[in-house]
Amino acid sequence: MANCEKGLQQVRDVIAAAHEDCSLLEKLQFYDRWSTQYEEDVSILDYKAPHLAALALASVCQLNRESKLVLDVACGTGRAAEELQRCGFNLFHGLDGSAGMLEVAKKKGLYQQLKQNMLGQTQFPYDSGGFVCMTTRCNISNLRYKAKLEEEMSSLQNKGLWEQVLIQEVEQWEKATSEKEITHKSDYIPGVIYIYRKMLTPSIVS
Repeated sequence: MANCEKGLQQVRDVIAAAHEDCSLLEKLQFYDRWSTQYEEDVSILDYKAPHLAALALASVCQLNRESKLVLDVACGTGRAAEELQRCGFNLFHGLDGSAGMLEVAKKKGLYQQLKQNMLGQTQFPYDSGGFVCMTTRCNISNLRYKAKLEEEMSSLQNKGLWEQVLIQEVEQWEKATSEKEITHKSDYIPGVIYIYRKMLTPSIVS
Protein backbone atom coordinates (compact mmCIF):
# COMPACT_ATOMS: atom_id res chain seq x y z
CA MET A 1 0.00 0.00 0.00
CA ALA A 2 1.27 3.47 -0.86
CA ASN A 3 2.50 5.58 2.02
CA CYS A 4 0.02 8.46 1.98
CA GLU A 5 1.99 10.31 4.62
CA LYS A 6 5.08 10.69 2.45
CA GLY A 7 5.74 14.35 1.77
CA LEU A 8 7.52 16.37 -0.85
CA GLN A 9 10.61 16.92 1.28
CA GLN A 10 11.05 13.18 1.82
CA VAL A 11 10.93 12.64 -1.93
CA ARG A 12 13.39 15.49 -2.45
CA ASP A 13 15.79 13.73 -0.10
CA VAL A 14 15.49 10.53 -2.14
CA ILE A 15 16.10 12.39 -5.41
CA ALA A 16 19.09 14.20 -3.91
CA ALA A 17 20.63 10.83 -3.13
CA ALA A 18 20.06 9.74 -6.73
CA HIS A 19 21.92 12.80 -8.01
CA GLU A 20 24.93 12.44 -5.73
CA ASP A 21 28.32 12.33 -7.41
CA CYS A 22 28.96 8.61 -7.20
CA SER A 23 30.16 5.77 -9.38
CA LEU A 24 27.97 4.26 -12.08
CA LEU A 25 27.67 1.03 -10.11
CA GLU A 26 26.55 2.90 -6.99
CA LYS A 27 23.96 4.84 -9.00
CA LEU A 28 22.56 1.67 -10.55
CA GLN A 29 22.37 0.04 -7.12
CA PHE A 30 20.44 3.05 -5.89
CA TYR A 31 17.91 2.73 -8.73
CA ASP A 32 17.59 -0.99 -8.05
CA ARG A 33 16.61 -0.23 -4.44
CA TRP A 34 14.33 2.64 -5.46
CA SER A 35 12.44 0.74 -8.15
CA THR A 36 9.55 -0.42 -5.94
CA GLN A 37 8.89 3.10 -4.62
CA TYR A 38 9.79 5.03 -7.76
CA GLU A 39 6.31 5.57 -9.19
CA GLU A 40 4.85 6.69 -5.87
CA ASP A 41 7.68 9.18 -5.37
CA VAL A 42 7.59 10.72 -8.84
CA SER A 43 3.81 11.15 -8.61
CA ILE A 44 4.39 13.38 -5.56
CA LEU A 45 6.77 15.44 -7.71
CA ASP A 46 4.13 15.76 -10.45
CA TYR A 47 6.63 14.18 -12.85
CA LYS A 48 5.22 14.81 -16.34
CA ALA A 49 7.87 13.27 -18.60
CA PRO A 50 6.08 10.03 -19.62
CA HIS A 51 2.87 11.83 -20.59
CA LEU A 52 4.67 14.66 -22.41
CA ALA A 53 6.99 12.25 -24.24
CA ALA A 54 4.03 10.20 -25.43
CA LEU A 55 2.29 13.29 -26.79
CA ALA A 56 5.48 14.43 -28.51
CA LEU A 57 6.02 11.09 -30.19
CA ALA A 58 2.38 10.91 -31.25
CA SER A 59 2.74 14.35 -32.86
CA VAL A 60 5.51 13.14 -35.18
CA CYS A 61 4.01 9.72 -35.83
CA GLN A 62 0.39 10.23 -36.82
CA LEU A 63 -0.11 7.19 -39.09
CA ASN A 64 0.02 3.45 -38.31
CA ARG A 65 1.15 3.97 -34.74
CA GLU A 66 0.19 0.42 -33.81
CA SER A 67 2.87 -0.95 -36.16
CA LYS A 68 5.67 1.49 -35.27
CA LEU A 69 8.51 0.26 -33.07
CA VAL A 70 9.31 2.57 -30.15
CA LEU A 71 12.69 2.09 -28.46
CA ASP A 72 12.26 3.38 -24.91
CA VAL A 73 15.76 4.31 -23.70
CA ALA A 74 16.11 4.56 -19.90
CA CYS A 75 12.61 3.09 -19.74
CA GLY A 76 12.60 2.81 -15.95
CA THR A 77 9.41 1.20 -14.69
CA GLY A 78 7.60 1.50 -18.01
CA ARG A 79 5.48 4.57 -17.39
CA ALA A 80 6.25 5.96 -20.85
CA ALA A 81 5.02 2.75 -22.51
CA GLU A 82 1.76 3.03 -20.58
CA GLU A 83 1.23 6.56 -21.86
CA LEU A 84 2.27 5.61 -25.40
CA GLN A 85 -0.20 2.75 -25.43
CA ARG A 86 -2.97 5.24 -24.65
CA CYS A 87 -1.87 7.13 -27.78
CA GLY A 88 -2.21 4.05 -29.98
CA PHE A 89 1.32 2.60 -29.95
CA ASN A 90 1.75 -1.13 -29.33
CA LEU A 91 5.35 -2.12 -30.11
CA PHE A 92 7.91 -1.31 -27.42
CA HIS A 93 11.52 -2.26 -26.79
CA GLY A 94 12.99 -0.98 -23.54
CA LEU A 95 16.51 -0.32 -22.31
CA ASP A 96 17.58 0.59 -18.80
CA GLY A 97 20.72 0.26 -16.72
CA SER A 98 18.84 -0.83 -13.60
CA ALA A 99 17.77 -4.47 -13.28
CA GLY A 100 15.31 -3.47 -10.57
CA MET A 101 13.57 -0.93 -12.78
CA LEU A 102 13.40 -3.45 -15.63
CA GLU A 103 11.79 -6.02 -13.34
CA VAL A 104 8.97 -3.59 -12.52
CA ALA A 105 8.56 -2.73 -16.21
CA LYS A 106 8.45 -6.41 -17.15
CA LYS A 107 5.46 -7.06 -14.89
CA LYS A 108 3.39 -4.57 -16.90
CA GLY A 109 3.57 -6.80 -19.97
CA LEU A 110 3.89 -3.93 -22.43
CA TYR A 111 7.35 -4.53 -23.90
CA GLN A 112 8.23 -7.07 -26.58
CA GLN A 113 11.86 -6.84 -25.45
CA LEU A 114 13.58 -5.47 -22.35
CA LYS A 115 17.36 -5.32 -22.10
CA GLN A 116 19.74 -4.09 -19.46
CA ASN A 117 21.93 -1.50 -21.17
CA MET A 118 23.57 1.78 -20.21
CA LEU A 119 23.71 4.16 -23.16
CA GLY A 120 27.29 5.16 -23.87
CA GLN A 121 28.73 2.48 -21.58
CA THR A 122 27.97 -0.68 -23.55
CA GLN A 123 27.37 -1.48 -27.22
CA PHE A 124 23.98 -0.38 -28.51
CA PRO A 125 22.00 -3.64 -28.76
CA TYR A 126 19.69 -2.98 -31.73
CA ASP A 127 20.41 -3.02 -35.44
CA SER A 128 16.90 -2.52 -36.86
CA GLY A 129 15.13 0.80 -37.29
CA GLY A 130 12.67 2.44 -34.92
CA PHE A 131 11.92 5.55 -32.91
CA VAL A 132 14.10 6.46 -29.94
CA CYS A 133 12.45 8.62 -27.29
CA MET A 134 14.48 9.99 -24.38
CA THR A 135 13.80 12.56 -21.70
CA THR A 136 15.93 14.23 -19.07
CA ARG A 137 15.85 17.07 -16.58
CA CYS A 138 17.51 20.42 -17.24
CA ASN A 139 18.06 21.39 -13.61
CA ILE A 140 21.50 22.38 -12.35
CA SER A 141 22.36 19.05 -10.74
CA ASN A 142 21.60 17.15 -13.97
CA LEU A 143 23.46 19.35 -16.46
CA ARG A 144 26.54 17.11 -16.56
CA TYR A 145 24.47 14.04 -17.41
CA LYS A 146 22.42 16.02 -19.96
CA ALA A 147 25.62 17.17 -21.67
CA LYS A 148 26.97 13.59 -21.84
CA LEU A 149 23.67 12.33 -23.23
CA GLU A 150 23.59 15.00 -25.93
CA GLU A 151 27.22 14.30 -26.82
CA GLU A 152 26.42 10.62 -27.32
CA MET A 153 23.34 11.39 -29.42
CA SER A 154 25.30 13.86 -31.53
CA SER A 155 27.98 11.23 -32.13
CA LEU A 156 25.40 8.68 -33.27
CA GLN A 157 23.80 11.25 -35.55
CA ASN A 158 27.14 12.28 -37.07
CA LYS A 159 27.84 8.63 -37.84
CA GLY A 160 24.54 8.40 -39.69
CA LEU A 161 23.11 5.90 -37.22
CA TRP A 162 20.35 8.12 -35.85
CA GLU A 163 18.22 10.84 -37.42
CA GLN A 164 16.95 13.68 -35.23
CA VAL A 165 13.17 14.03 -35.36
CA LEU A 166 12.30 16.35 -32.48
CA ILE A 167 13.83 18.18 -29.52
CA GLN A 168 11.22 19.77 -27.26
CA GLU A 169 12.03 21.79 -24.14
CA VAL A 170 9.45 21.87 -21.34
CA GLU A 171 9.41 24.58 -18.69
CA GLN A 172 7.36 22.73 -16.05
CA TRP A 173 8.85 19.25 -15.99
CA GLU A 174 8.41 18.38 -12.33
CA LYS A 175 8.53 20.05 -8.94
CA ALA A 176 12.02 21.17 -7.97
CA THR A 177 13.91 18.53 -6.04
CA SER A 178 15.95 21.15 -4.22
CA GLU A 179 14.85 24.41 -2.63
CA LYS A 180 17.88 26.03 -4.28
CA GLU A 181 16.25 25.45 -7.68
CA ILE A 182 12.95 27.11 -6.79
CA THR A 183 12.68 30.56 -8.40
CA HIS A 184 10.31 33.47 -7.92
CA LYS A 185 8.62 32.41 -11.16
CA SER A 186 8.02 28.73 -10.46
CA ASP A 187 8.70 25.83 -8.11
CA TYR A 188 9.08 23.53 -11.13
CA ILE A 189 12.29 22.65 -12.99
CA PRO A 190 12.57 22.35 -16.80
CA GLY A 191 13.18 19.24 -18.88
CA VAL A 192 13.67 18.19 -22.47
CA ILE A 193 12.33 15.49 -24.81
CA TYR A 194 14.48 13.94 -27.56
CA ILE A 195 13.05 11.85 -30.40
CA TYR A 196 15.32 10.13 -32.90
CA ARG A 197 14.78 7.59 -35.65
CA LYS A 198 17.32 4.79 -35.83
CA MET A 199 18.49 4.36 -39.41
CA LEU A 200 18.15 0.95 -41.06
CA THR A 201 21.53 1.44 -42.71
CA PRO A 202 24.15 4.04 -41.84
CA SER A 203 23.96 7.07 -44.09
CA ILE A 204 27.15 8.49 -45.56
CA VAL A 205 28.28 11.62 -43.73
CA SER A 206 30.86 13.66 -45.58
